Amino acid sequence: MSRTVTVGFDGSRESLAAVDWAAGEAVRRAAPLRILQVWSKDDDPRTRLVAPATAQGWGERALGTAGRRLRRRHPGLRTETQWVCGDPVEELCAAADEAELLVLGSRGLGGLAGFLAGSVSLAVLARTRGPVVLVRPHNRPAAGEDGPAGEVVVGLDVSAPGDEVLAFGFAAADRYGCGLRVLHTWAVPSLYGADMGAALQLMWAEVAQDARRALDEALAPWTEKYPGVSVVRECRQGRPAQDLAEASRGARLVVVGRRNRRARIGTHIGAVTHAVIHHSLAPVTVVPHD
Repeated sequence: MSRTVTVGFDGSRESLAAVDWAAGEAVRRAAPLRILQVWSKDDDPRTRLVAPATAQGWGERALGTAGRRLRRRHPGLRTETQWVCGDPVEELCAAADEAELLVLGSRGLGGLAGFLAGSVSLAVLARTRGPVVLVRPHNRPAAGEDGPAGEVVVGLDVSAPGDEVLAFGFAAADRYGCGLRVLHTWAVPSLYGADMGAALQLMWAEVAQDARRALDEALAPWTEKYPGVSVVRECRQGRPAQDLAEASRGARLVVVGRRNRRARIGTHIGAVTHAVIHHSLAPVTVVPHD
């Protein structure tokens, strides 16, 4: 795996936001940026009658424009552009496996509909072995800005915390020079409700205590490794996806995990992660872990 930051590009508003976000990330990492456009003749009804050579000409001109704009904005950034013809999921997954980070644009519908990740993004998220960032159009930094000033939010399952998730979150907060909020929530089964008996209340108090202890144990090696990162720990009853969506308001980045496993009907990203990428107001990084 190289230290390159790779971003998917198709000329849309979402992909332009992703390109700008990825450029800022590449600068902070002192890594080159690769802008990749994948064209599939069969995926877009507008281009089914277009010859690949014509589509390549269009794509390379758009890539050239994007590359020149970034070089003006970030003079020291090493930028590479590439147009390929193939299956978008296959090509983006291959690019992700070669890169330090893959960045993709996602459509925001606004209101209750929240964050809509397209089928290509979801398929890539489910299959990649490295972290993938989803960026919405409003996450695009304005000219002259380094990005939002919020904290990094990490959603953590203390039963399977995944060192990769915490490693990414702490490194990001250290790189940005901002605080880190680590959030673990669990839901009390609705069967019990608010009128649970004393014995059940005691049981859930013990569950809460065990969760806080597990959270402290998971964070201990990382707070030692990154003593300069200010950490806020939240461990409480709630709804994980909803709490992370709320925490994304004003956040600089939300980081969630995806277990490396295969279900009977194929690889999936998990219910909480799926909900977060649809409803987060901040860019979301999905980090695969064992």
